[in-house]
Amino acid sequence: MTFPPRVSIVEVGPRDGLQNEATRVPAADKIAFVNRLAAAGHTRIEVTAFVSPKWVPQMADAAEVCAGIERRPGVRYSALVPNLTGLTRARAANLDEVAVFPAASETFSQRNLNQSVGEAMAAAKAVCTEALAAGLRVRAYLSTSFGCPFEGAVPPARVVDLTGQLLDFGAYEVSVSDTIGIAHPRQVTALLEQLGARVPLGSIALHCHDTRGTALVNVYAALEAGVSTFDASAGGLGGCPYAPGATGNVATEDLVYMLDGLGVATGIRLDGIIEASRAIEPLVGHPLSSRMYRASACT
Repeated sequence: MTFPPRVSIVEVGPRDGLQNEATRVPAADKIAFVNRLAAAGHTRIEVTAFVSPKWVPQMADAAEVCAGIERRPGVRYSALVPNLTGLTRARAANLDEVAVFPAASETFSQRNLNQSVGEAMAAAKAVCTEALAAGLRVRAYLSTSFGCPFEGAVPPARVVDLTGQLLDFGAYEVSVSDTIGIAHPRQVTALLEQLGARVPLGSIALHCHDTRGTALVNVYAALEAGVSTFDASAGGLGGCPYAPGATGNVATEDLVYMLDGLGVATGIRLDGIIEASRAIEPLVGHPLSSRMYRASACT
């Protein structure tokens, strides 16, 4: 079996991991969380989201968190932005890049962004144009790429078309997202084959949720296909307020453990991620789901 010799992990725990937590985590603890993740070897960390605190109150302290983190050389710090207003706030926070997040299904787009898919893509294009002009890199997520909680199956051709548009807008990478954790390896392989016929797989990342326990096997299938960038969340934190029943992203600890075993380099220290998860667990008020984190407590 041939795998990429090295992969890039985008740590989304501070944003995607915490955004759906009912217990408010103080800004100082979020700052410490980000700093621990960077100390563990992460070079790409999504710190927060510049979204309306009315809809995502956990992210109300976005500017404070960005101002407080230690900026380590070689680490790219990013934030989610839904529109030009969010981009303005992200620019003021002196971040390295921003991320847009349209969806592949109409109903989810309306629930998540209060916009149609077409409107969300237009907003993403506007963010890309202004961000690139300001010297900011733009990453894109494409939510519900493998299935929608309201509409069911999403046509792969639609995912391919929207991914191509986002790259044309100037996004350097599109993270095709299994927002509700419904994907299985055969589906991942099939979609990546279609994407690879349209765009370079080097511009594709995979964002897996583990709702049905298939996140790691989906990563494995993507590795076989040649994908070398994956999103993950320390401790398996996460969920989505507009995706009923969705659990957290694939846990960073579990992903790093598997990749270490496969001989795929990440540059990330497993013990450092476990330390970051151990510090954040009491602050969210419930046990973290990472199997590797739980196993570490027994050894």
